Amino acid sequence: MRKKLAILLAGTMIAAAALAGGRSESKGSAAQEDSGELKGDITFWHSFTQGPRLEVIQETADQFMKDNPGVKITIETFSWGDFYTKWTTGLASGNVPDMSTALPGHVVEMMDADALVSVDDLVDEIGRDKFSESALSEGEKEGTCYSLPLYSHAQVMWYRKDLLEEAGLSVPATWDELAEAAKALTKGEVYGCSFPCGSSDLMGTRFLNFYVRSGGGSLLTEDLKADLTSDLAMDGIRYWLDIYKNCSPKDSVNYVVLDQANLFYQGKTAFDFNSGFQIGGVETNSPDLVDQIDCAPLPKIHADDPDYGAETSNIPMVVWRNSKYPEVCKAFMKKLYEKDTYIKFLEATPVGMLPSISGISDTQEYQENETVQKFSNAVGVITDAMEKGTAIGYEHGPSIQAGLLTSQGIIESMFQDIITNGTDVKEAAKAAENKLNELFDTVQ
Repeated sequence: MRKKLAILLAGTMIAAAALAGGRSESKGSAAQEDSGELKGDITFWHSFTQGPRLEVIQETADQFMKDNPGVKITIETFSWGDFYTKWTTGLASGNVPDMSTALPGHVVEMMDADALVSVDDLVDEIGRDKFSESALSEGEKEGTCYSLPLYSHAQVMWYRKDLLEEAGLSVPATWDELAEAAKALTKGEVYGCSFPCGSSDLMGTRFLNFYVRSGGGSLLTEDLKADLTSDLAMDGIRYWLDIYKNCSPKDSVNYVVLDQANLFYQGKTAFDFNSGFQIGGVETNSPDLVDQIDCAPLPKIHADDPDYGAETSNIPMVVWRNSKYPEVCKAFMKKLYEKDTYIKFLEATPVGMLPSISGISDTQEYQENETVQKFSNAVGVITDAMEKGTAIGYEHGPSIQAGLLTSQGIIESMFQDIITNGTDVKEAAKAAENKLNELFDTVQ
């Protein structure tokens, strides 16, 4: 219980675990009468705050309720940061949903808190062989699956083709080439590359992880200790501090993911790191620039270094043990994977959300999408990165430590301390490393 208390940051976590552990998964039987008709009211929390994705989910829920008149689905949306706070503080009081989306790091903490029910039956119904083993493993504990991925994507380097052409520059392949190009393109109202490190998000960790993974390293050691003071990590910290000083808006010291993305959406940065979500953002904010963007693999330290993937995200769904109607949740989840519904969902953010199950990307319906066709190069680059990468810190397998690495803002606060207070880089890195390891010690 002490482990759960430390992870969920709430003094009442013990009560939550006891409450959750005392519930039986058999309650789901009340959701289905002898006639086979589904009945029950469920709440679905998700973080698809953008209009098209939210709309498709709501439309699917509306159709599901029409097909199953005894079911009511209430949908609530939260940003990823708000979602983490909401469920970690709400678990003790039972204020959690019946089903939700999550991030891979969240799922490990949820499993550790015994807050989820198995979805092995649902995985088998959809087809276990349709999911990649690595994606399923992110929500697996002792051979049981507690989450299943709804869509996947990976971080790659996005750039403005027109700005590179005007400056006579080629697409950077190494970090040094990126720094040189970003500095050259920082002029007028355009920044070469923004470095975000707002302490309420994971962006500083994400960017540092790019550099460390490019050198074959990890922010965690094999025995799951934080590693911010290795030569490779120190080089990465100094690299991003140089980018911040020479190519980035000064306000980016407080940027979270949307602040960072908006700069590229609005044509104010030449380079950025993101998934295929960049396409939809540019189309909405600066449609005249859509033809001027493309992506490339993440930079390397040396040009002849092997290709790598730094951060793959398989965004999962889970069913909470607190639910009285897990069978309703699973039936609705299964609906989301039906071919027509699934393709419609993916098309809400084409290329941004890539299929997590096989048998979709090669269908005529999927390939007919105009954005998928137009950005076929990006699809290939992102897919390759997906196959090579893991969630941040998962190089040694899913772990609570990896989740805490990205959820606590410690690395972001380290960057802020250096930038704002002038703290020595090595001193700040060591302090952050110690703070993370002290936190990790509470979950051993």
